[in-house]
Amino acid sequence: MEKAIFAGGCFWCMVKPFHQQPGIQSVISGYTGGHTEHPTYEEVCSGTTGHIEAVEITFDPDVFSYKKLLEVFWMQIDPTDAGGQFYDRGRSYMPAIFYTTDEQKQLAEQSKKELDASGRFQKPIAVEILPAPTFYPAEEYHQDYYKKNPAHYNAYQTGSGRAAFIQSHWRDVQ
Repeated sequence: MEKAIFAGGCFWCMVKPFHQQPGIQSVISGYTGGHTEHPTYEEVCSGTTGHIEAVEITFDPDVFSYKKLLEVFWMQIDPTDAGGQFYDRGRSYMPAIFYTTDEQKQLAEQSKKELDASGRFQKPIAVEILPAPTFYPAEEYHQDYYKKNPAHYNAYQTGSGRAAFIQSHWRDVQ
């Protein structure tokens, strides 16, 4: 098993797309990239911790490769918006790929370059690719939010503009 860490705005919206893939053992919502140890949701939202909402994925690379995880990641975000994602603004919602190995770094950089060259987006790809710092799991009520609160999750997906953006930019591959 390997681990991958992706930040794509609100972590609630980043769990379900990965959970649905074969070879995924777990997808944990949490925080990474900041200076506060064991931050709380309220602390991260305050903007004082430097942390970013992210998901940590434990996966079997023989069943679902890191390259495929990257493909799923790109289709969940607006990769041209470094200032947050959709309704959510600020550093704690910035998109990023946190690599855990040199191979992950190489694959992430390659996939970013390919997406940028594809012409799918009119603005440059603004997602940072960074070494993975410590990952702190979020509080239990944030875990598997799409299962625990499906009505609120669906309303958030739609109301934030994420669902429409994904549909308009990726309908040819869904």
